[in-house]
This record gives sequence, structure tokens and C-alpha cells, in this order.
Amino acid sequence: MSFTRRQILAGLAGLGVVGLGAGGARYWLGRPAAVTTHDYELIAAPLDVELVPGHSTPAWAYGGQAPGLELRGRQGGWLRVRFINRLPEPTTIHWHGIRLPLEMDGVPYVSQLPVLPGEFFDYHFQLKDAGSFWYHPHTASGEQLGRGLVGPLIVEEREPSGFRHERTLSLKSWHVDKQGVFTAFSVPREAARGGTPGVLSTVNGQHLPALDLPAGQIVRLRILNLDNTLTYRLNLSQGEARIYALDGNPVTPRPLGKEYWLGPGMRIELALRVPAAGQELMLRNGPLRLATLRSAPAGEAAGDWPPALPANPIAEPDLQRAETLRFNFEWVGALSTALEQGGAHTFWQINGQAWDINDKSCAARPIATLKRNGHYIFELRNLSQYQHPIHLHGMTFKVLASNRRKIDPWFTDTYLLGKNETARIALVADNPGVWMFHCHVIDHMETGLMAAIEVV
Repeated sequence: MSFTRRQILAGLAGLGVVGLGAGGARYWLGRPAAVTTHDYELIAAPLDVELVPGHSTPAWAYGGQAPGLELRGRQGGWLRVRFINRLPEPTTIHWHGIRLPLEMDGVPYVSQLPVLPGEFFDYHFQLKDAGSFWYHPHTASGEQLGRGLVGPLIVEEREPSGFRHERTLSLKSWHVDKQGVFTAFSVPREAARGGTPGVLSTVNGQHLPALDLPAGQIVRLRILNLDNTLTYRLNLSQGEARIYALDGNPVTPRPLGKEYWLGPGMRIELALRVPAAGQELMLRNGPLRLATLRSAPAGEAAGDWPPALPANPIAEPDLQRAETLRFNFEWVGALSTALEQGGAHTFWQINGQAWDINDKSCAARPIATLKRNGHYIFELRNLSQYQHPIHLHGMTFKVLASNRRKIDPWFTDTYLLGKNETARIALVADNPGVWMFHCHVIDHMETGLMAAIEVV
């Protein structure tokens, strides 16, 4: 496989990225003067943010905000982004949940070379599926995601969905102390357990915000878990809410119920009937408040529930002729032999193989090789006491069954595998390439719980 690297020869001014503000450079997502190569320019750069009142935190931001600027496109259209790296270290962008060509997947030394400081890279791919997705680096993931390099990517349906109002809610907890100083993104004893949690919860970068919603209306809430570690037990204190989509894929609308467990990397789309003006709802993680949803006068007639969202064009796996592959996710509890030389801890493995985050050749040893357009059932076995949100790049799979709970099958790219759970998923291997298959608890991934799956 050959790589290309696009370098900035005359500085970023040649791209139209100019102007100074209080923080130095002006960060934005803007349309360039010439649109022959790309439609948007997105900068990653350091940015001081106020997460703790009265204190500054040295975050890293996409488009001048952390979490990053919301990107939007329409199903069937193309997203063409010139990504500009103004960070002090290499990085990439992975487009989580998007079915795209391998060379756009953003995994260093697998699909592209890292984008060095001062360089740019053009990402361009068709948006096959509508839904709520997100973007983040796949280099030094614990620190780069932890510092704020996460952002929503919303793909609108080809035709109007029936929703007149919507809000995107990006959930993220930050590893900061009471002065807003970053603490360790990964602590070995926590990485060997459930993962290293942040301590300051935010919605759209704010701690315990109050968000106004139009009274009497049906509002589409796109809720994204952009956290390094935490699984949120989402619930609403009052109000009527229905689930319309999970992880970018529509489901038959059904009540939210008591709570929904949303693991790192996962997304949920709710339709919320906002109560009368002056009332408040609490969005919570278990008993902990995340945000206050305030009902504000709308000045329009009350809305009704929209119809179910149209299905995405995902190939249906044929279970009768599908080949079954088994994957064991297990705890190792050992140190790699390279640790003394500055190598990584190894706490986790898949089918007896632990990914070495510092070994650039790991992807050359895929854990499974699939035939292109072949039909497969994956049996996922969690042999540990901790949850693992299992994510597959490049393809979408269908959740079939679990030994721990009743499953109403749905398509997704990330499945929250519970402790000691065995689940069955199915897919059509219709996207050639070498794809990452990993836990989205970031310090699980970085201590072994990742593998490559090849489609040939």
C-alpha cells in the first residue's frame, strides 16, 4: 500500500486560513475560495477553555471549540474536508461509524500516514448513511481525545424526516482537577479494570448546562457519548421520550423506558415531547444530573410524533449461509516485555492476542480474514467483569442475540458487551481493507483490546 502526504508549501495563508484573535490563530470551518479539491477547511489547534469556573484548561480543539465543531452533510452527498494540523504533534481523523474507503479511515500506518504539525490532509467520501456519527483522532488516542479532539458529524436524511426541531448533545467527562489542570488520562490500575474515568461531566463543553427547548414540540435529541471511558445510564426525570435511532441507524420507535446504557462511542436519537412552558426536565446519568432541559414558549402549534426514520442501505446478512467466527475478549493482567524499554502495558487481549499500541506492524497480522461480500456471524464473548463497547471500522453489523438480555435486532457499529456476556452479531463483509476492531474504552484499546480484521 502506498501513502501520500500533502504538505503546506507556502503556509496556511495560502489556504485562506488567516486572521488573529485573542488566542492567536482564528479557528474555523470555512469554505475556501476554490472548491475543486475540497469544500471545507477544519483546523485542529490548542485552545484554552474554561471548564472549571475561573480556571483555564489547555484543551485541543477542532474548529475553535471542544468538543469540536458540528459537521453536517446530507445522505448521498460527499463530505470533502481539508484537515489542517496546528497541534504540536501528529494526528489523524477517524470518522466513527461512517462506511467509507479504507484510505479515508484515519488509522495511522494502516490507511494513511499521520498528519504532521503544519501539514494538511484531504478527506473525501460519500455519506451513504443518515444518522448521528462523530470524528476523533486515532493517534495517541487517550491524550488527544482526552484533551478535547472529539466532534459530532450529523448526516441528514435525503428527504425531510418530519422533525421540525433538533438539538445535538455531546457528552464528555474531563480528566481535570479543581483548578482545571489535566490529570492522567490513563492510570494502569484503572486501565486494567473499567478504564480511567474523568471527573467533570459536560454537555457540549459545559458543566450542568440549562438548555431551552420549544414548549409543546417534538424535539429530536441527538445524544453522543464522546467520552474516553464512561458508560452513561441515560434517563429523563419526566417527559415522554421515544427512541428513533441507535448509533446512526433507525429503529422502530419505542419508549425510552427507565434508562439506556450508552457506552463510549455510542449514540442515541430520541424524540422528546417538550412539556408546557416553564417546566423543566433533568437529563441524568443514573442519579447524576447532566443537564437541565427548560421548556420555553414556542409560539407555534404543538407537534406530533414523526414517522419512523427510513432505513439505511445496509446489506442484510444471510444467517443460513453465514460462517461463524468467535472472539474472546479477556483480561491478561500482565506487563509487556517491552515495558522496561518504555513500551506499553498489556492488560487485555482478543483471542489470545494483545495489540501493542507502539508497534506499527500489528495490522499486518489480522486476527481474521474475511472474503469480500461474504456473510459472517461473530460470536463476541466477554470473559471479564468489565464492560466493553466493541467497535468495528468500515462496516455496519446487526446485533442478533445475547445471553444476558432480550435483543430486538438492529444495525450498529458499536455494541456494549456486558460483563460475562456472549452476544452474536452478523454482517456482510462488503468493504475491502484492513479494519480496526476494538473496545472504545480508550485505555482498554491502548492496553491490548484491539485487533485488525481484513476483508479481501
